[in-house]
Amino acid sequence: MPPRLRTRARCRGAALAAGPSDTDAEREARWRDVAASIFKDRTIQPTETLVKVEAPKRAEDAALVPITLTMPEKDKVQAVHLVIDDNPSPYAAHFRFGPAADPSELRLRVRVNSYTNVHAVAETKDGALYEATKFVKASGGCSAPMGMSDEEAMKGMGEMRMKFAGEAQAGKPVEATLMIRHPNFSGMQMNQITRDYTPARYVNKITVDTGNRNVFVMDGDISIASNPVINFAFLPAGPVKVTATDNQGGRWEHSFTAPSASN
Repeated sequence: MPPRLRTRARCRGAALAAGPSDTDAEREARWRDVAASIFKDRTIQPTETLVKVEAPKRAEDAALVPITLTMPEKDKVQAVHLVIDDNPSPYAAHFRFGPAADPSELRLRVRVNSYTNVHAVAETKDGALYEATKFVKASGGCSAPMGMSDEEAMKGMGEMRMKFAGEAQAGKPVEATLMIRHPNFSGMQMNQITRDYTPARYVNKITVDTGNRNVFVMDGDISIASNPVINFAFLPAGPVKVTATDNQGGRWEHSFTAPSASN
């Protein structure tokens, strides 16, 4: 089980203090602090091959920042960690890949609260850690209002859709897009009607299986954008079952018919 929310309280002050004028040395010091909180004394080595992170240099919408994680040497990777250094809760997501996963690429949308480095840390099957970094200019993504009432934002919470790209071919991975309706309240957003802060309610775990084989388990936090969307690839072995839970005890399941080479 990865560390959950341990970085939130101790890094909140650092996150609020971060800004566009910070030096590279200040950002590196903050990363060392966050990394120590998550990974303890484990060594993290830089890499240009095991994981890469793509993100816009300047976000168009700080509450919906697209992130792409690519793992060219996918057969060596068992998990990937996404860390947004200067967010109030830096540890955004942790993906653990199962036997039905094709971890060559993941895409998702996140909140970015300040000018910050975004780190992707790949964990190889022998337990080593390797990191890649991308600098993103954004502001206020964690506190950005939903633009609707809390009740409206929660309508249909837990509804899921899944789209598949292309036709299935025997032994070849299939690309899928999972969409989950959930406001992912960060706890930092002000209700525009009551002027009170909406309590945090966010998806904290997503499990995707196909047949009796696991694709991935994602542990998430408040940095994941509202109405989570995850693009991934997998090797179909039967129907796709998705189970999602949130930090307030919500739990939802849905099954989808996966494409097969015989169709």
